[in-house]
Amino acid sequence: MANDNERVLNLEKGVNFRELGGYQTTDGRTVKYHKILRSAGLADLTDADLQYLKDYGLKIDVDFRSKQEIDKKPDKRPAGVRYVWAPVFEEDETKSSEVQSDSYIPEIDGDPTDGYAHMVDVYRDIITKDSSKAAYRKFFNQLLLNKNDNEVLIFHCSAGKDRTGMGAVFLLTALGVPFETIKEDYLLTNVANKEFVTDLLGLLDSKGYKDPDVINSVKDLMTVHYNYLATAIKTINKTYGNIDKYIKNELKVSPSEIESLKKIYLE
Repeated sequence: MANDNERVLNLEKGVNFRELGGYQTTDGRTVKYHKILRSAGLADLTDADLQYLKDYGLKIDVDFRSKQEIDKKPDKRPAGVRYVWAPVFEEDETKSSEVQSDSYIPEIDGDPTDGYAHMVDVYRDIITKDSSKAAYRKFFNQLLLNKNDNEVLIFHCSAGKDRTGMGAVFLLTALGVPFETIKEDYLLTNVANKEFVTDLLGLLDSKGYKDPDVINSVKDLMTVHYNYLATAIKTINKTYGNIDKYIKNELKVSPSEIESLKKIYLE
């Protein structure tokens, strides 16, 4: 069992599995442990990892990936876990699943060096697309059903950083966690994913990819930049007023639902 202050879970084959417990809200409350996890894919988990998650209390698995990603790498989950599909995009715009596949050749939309620009576009799409809004509303439906103590909901995509990152931003905002803390949680991906990204870059090097522009582009696809999050927030503020209005009017999360979420996730 994890210590209550363990943020990144120590799994054998799980990348970027993180507790959202322990974060403080602006009104002095704390997000409960053993209620909510965020992660990258679940396809490579070992039997020991599955047992760990079962013991941890995992009950609901919300998958933000496209059908194509799921067909390639279906989730493994402990028995008795409810699986909920909430695709943010019809296909994986983030390219995370491609970058993680063995046959990956780093060319993004025909240009091998525009990973950063591509990701900025992805964050605009995450905010404005109807498929995305519907997926996050579905996510909130499941969050509201996760009422029992020490029962855990996990939400994830392929790398656990963009679609999952914004899911965490919406949830933590709704709970009243200050933006500075939300930003820290968002950027923690770069620490949690470090070994994975280093291994991936080593693999590309061994395949003969030496062009620094290509390498940096892959890094931009597989890590997070504050600018990606800033793009999302800027798009929200410009088009929808602010993030609270966005959650209420676009994701259709009512004030009474926000009160229910606080009862479920805060102590």
